[in-house]
Amino acid sequence: MKTEKATFGAGCFWGVEATFRQIKGVTNVTAGYAGGTKDNPTYEDVCADETGHAEVVEVEFDPSQVSYNQLLDVFWSNHNPTTLNRQGPDVGTQYRSVIFYHSPEQKAAAEKSKTEKATKFSRSIVTQIEPAPKFWRAEEYHQRYLEKRGQSHCAI
Repeated sequence: MKTEKATFGAGCFWGVEATFRQIKGVTNVTAGYAGGTKDNPTYEDVCADETGHAEVVEVEFDPSQVSYNQLLDVFWSNHNPTTLNRQGPDVGTQYRSVIFYHSPEQKAAAEKSKTEKATKFSRSIVTQIEPAPKFWRAEEYHQRYLEKRGQSHCAI
């Protein structure tokens, strides 16, 4: 089985991770940080909103079972891409809406989907689409965070 990676930031990574884990064809989801300036950032570093990192999930998937476009649909439908640096009560650049692409094909698909989704919202989409930078795995207690607590989603 050949897998690919997709990286998404859509607010707090706990709920985003749990959502992507439910998708058939997704083989692994890892909570982490990307898009910042500090090597080996900690949760505390990122929460201080001074490193430039976003809370993200790195999704490994089998493209013969789930397409990147299907993952994009999950991304768009599970957060508000019109709020700048905010999702629900969480505020800061670490909660920004961002797609980090791993190939020219992913970039094209992300840009196309953003254009298509723009008509579905009354406000402009602020989602960033950028090349995938170094991914830093979050601390172990963040992995499968909701699952470890018997929850299936984050309650706002």
